[in-house]
Amino acid sequence: MEINNLIKKINDKICNNIKCENILIEDKTFLHKKHKNFDHKKFHIKIRIESLELKSKNKIEANRHVFKILSQELKNYIHSIQLSIN
Repeated sequence: MEINNLIKKINDKICNNIKCENILIEDKTFLHKKHKNFDHKKFHIKIRIESLELKSKNKIEANRHVFKILSQELKNYIHSIQLSIN
């Protein structure tokens, strides 16, 4: 999958399942390019979500909720996620 398509898919899935005031998704794959197990088919994604809905949950529950929404993408296209919930 191409990175721009993945970012759009992540954005759509999160926004369709969580009430978000703002969301920012960035490709940080360059951080892993020199790693021994680097796979050019998987990406490092940074996601910043502003969501009162997620802030009402404890941090672990909020993270689990996002990871559950993105389970297929994590399995197939994402090597690493940096998640920030505000």
